[in-house]
Amino acid sequence: MEMLLSWLSGGALLLGTAALLVGALGLVRLPNLFSRIHAVGMMDTAGVAFITLGMLIHEGFSLVSVKLAVVGVFLFFTSPIATHAVAQVAHRSGFSPVSPASKKRATKAAKTAAKKKAAKKTAKKTADAEKVARKAAVKTAGKKAAAKKKSAAEKKAAQKKSAKKGAS
Repeated sequence: MEMLLSWLSGGALLLGTAALLVGALGLVRLPNLFSRIHAVGMMDTAGVAFITLGMLIHEGFSLVSVKLAVVGVFLFFTSPIATHAVAQVAHRSGFSPVSPASKKRATKAAKTAAKKKAAKKTAKKTADAEKVARKAAVKTAGKKAAAKKKSAAEKKAAQKKSAKKGAS
C-alpha cells in the first residue's frame, strides 16, 4: 500500500511539474499578453493543484495535509482572480487582444472571402441565364419545327386537293 501511495504521489508531482513547464513554455512562446496570461493562468492552477495533491498523498492524513489542503484551495481560487485582474488592467491600459498584423490578416481574409462569394454569385447568375436561354431556344426550336410540320402538312393537303381537282 505504501508503494502505491509513493507511486501516486510521484505521478501527481510529475504531472504538476509538467503542467507548470507547459505554462512556462506558453509564457515564452505565445505572441501577445492575453494569450500568455491565458496559458499561465490555466497551467499554474493545474500545476499547483497536482503538486498539492501529490504532497497530500505523500504526507497522509495529518495537520500538515490539512494545511496543504487549505493552501491548495486558496491558490485554486486566487490564481484565476489574479489572472483576470491582470487582464483587466492590461485592457484598460490600452493593450489590444488583437495585434495590428493579425487585424490586417483578418481584413484581407474577409475581403478575399467576399470576392469569392461575389464571384460565386455572378457565376450562378450566369449559369441561370444560360439555362433560361437554352430553354427559350428549345421552345423556339420546337415551335419552328411544329410550324414547319404544319406548313409541310398544309402543302401536302394542298397538293392532294390540287391532285384531286386535276384528276376530276
